[in-house]
Amino acid sequence: MAVHTLHFDCFAGISGDMALGAFVDLGVDPDTLRTELGKLGLGSAGMGPWELRFERDRRGGITGTHAVVDLGDRTDHHAMDIDPADDEDSGGGHGHEQGHPNGEHGHSHARDHGHTHSNTTWKEIRALIQGSGLSEGAKRRALDIFTRIACAEARVHGTAEEDVAFHEVGAMDSIIDIVGAAVCLDLLKPDRVTCSEVELGSGMVRCAHGMLPVPAPATVLLTRGMPVKTGGFPKEMTTPTGAAILASSVDEFIVSGGMPHGFFREIKTGYGIGTRKMDRPNLLRVSLREESNTASADTSAPPPWHTEELILMEANIDDMSGEALGFLMESLFAGGALDVTFTPCVMKKSRPGTIVSVLTGAEKLNGLRETLFRKSTTIGFRETTVRRLSLRREEDRLNAECGDVPFSPARRKTVYYGAEKLRSKIEFEDRARLARERGLTLEEAERIINNGFAGK
Repeated sequence: MAVHTLHFDCFAGISGDMALGAFVDLGVDPDTLRTELGKLGLGSAGMGPWELRFERDRRGGITGTHAVVDLGDRTDHHAMDIDPADDEDSGGGHGHEQGHPNGEHGHSHARDHGHTHSNTTWKEIRALIQGSGLSEGAKRRALDIFTRIACAEARVHGTAEEDVAFHEVGAMDSIIDIVGAAVCLDLLKPDRVTCSEVELGSGMVRCAHGMLPVPAPATVLLTRGMPVKTGGFPKEMTTPTGAAILASSVDEFIVSGGMPHGFFREIKTGYGIGTRKMDRPNLLRVSLREESNTASADTSAPPPWHTEELILMEANIDDMSGEALGFLMESLFAGGALDVTFTPCVMKKSRPGTIVSVLTGAEKLNGLRETLFRKSTTIGFRETTVRRLSLRREEDRLNAECGDVPFSPARRKTVYYGAEKLRSKIEFEDRARLARERGLTLEEAERIINNGFAGK
């Protein structure tokens, strides 16, 4: 069975507008993209007028698409002219952008215009996306990308994620880039996403705090675990937005000269044009490929699962009650743990105890460390880097009537082995809610919900 793969070739890095240009060059309809972005209601939210246009351009003899955002009388750092003395400000596609607490931002707008702008907080952007008319898939992707950026910026500046604020112009650019990329991925619907090594660039970048080394601090956090390289270009080539898009969407990074190993059939290739004109082509190449997921003796074929590096935290505890352990588990999940399990054990002096195991990504590690120390009786625990392999999951939702029985939205998760659908399952909470509402058994509730799905 064929698997349709979307492949990012980041030989010159990646930024938000380069990704948008590449997706449109690949075949995403610009009018459809603009229509979907219009569902955000940026104008009614008081963020001012905007226009997204796409221009054909060339870098290094290669023709592609350049995405340009016009923000009325406000500066557009996607298309702004960069003075030679300020060239360090520009990323692979545009200026170093993103949110900073207390209204600070990564690029210096003071030199671009003499008036100031308000700030848009991550909380406000999240509410805007959640309340929009975007598809559930695009919403989920956009929120995940923005969450990763807010988390990275909060760690860099030592503040809470909710306090991360985006300068007005930076917020508009970020929203259009990020939500636009999420919409494109939702429209393309690849079975899997792969990526080459990511070029970060080198040198220095100017931001509100002065000159910082490339990659910028937020980009370092967002590219953690990715195969990256530096020095190919004397500028910042991967921006936080570009890094966050990859972190959210890529299933597998393939290091082999930027090309996937194994056999595939190239369907179409698109090029996103960066703003700068350099000695080497400032391009992002994105390809749609058809691969075979048929099992064979070729061990180099890409696997139909996602592999990631995580941290396993383990503590042995023998002096907490069952209620206290239950509260600890709730607190750990609330803190962002991916999984929490309790395993009975026998400790010294033959005392019964519990092994508390917590699985997390690096971005939530410090908060979960604090939770373990503050909300359990442990005085020390172990941390081990582990590799997790997971299958792709998709969630759909039913909000309809089955016959004459109305019921609340129910969520169904479907697991895929590559492109092969393995199994589906209705969320327990939704089955239980319907069973309570209608006085049914869990089996009857599941049958009603599944019949509703089948009728859609």
